[in-house]
Amino acid sequence: MQNLYTLPAVDDGAFENFCGGNLNGEHESCIDVAALPGAEESFALRDSKPEGAGRELRATATEVDDFVIGWAKKRGLAL
Repeated sequence: MQNLYTLPAVDDGAFENFCGGNLNGEHESCIDVAALPGAEESFALRDSKPEGAGRELRATATEVDDFVIGWAKKRGLAL
């Protein structure tokens, strides 16, 4: 498996916000996600809060899908 952390940084404009209410100001309750250039079906995820600036989690589509499905089941959410 390719080391996703060796790939170049993702342009800020490539990130898409998934927000959960913005209770603490504009875009403070969001998770941002962007495709990683140079890696097929791989993504960078980051926190939109100022305290999370510059930190990313990089994962394959399979890893993200497994997380999303597991989280939805655990929380009783329907997809």
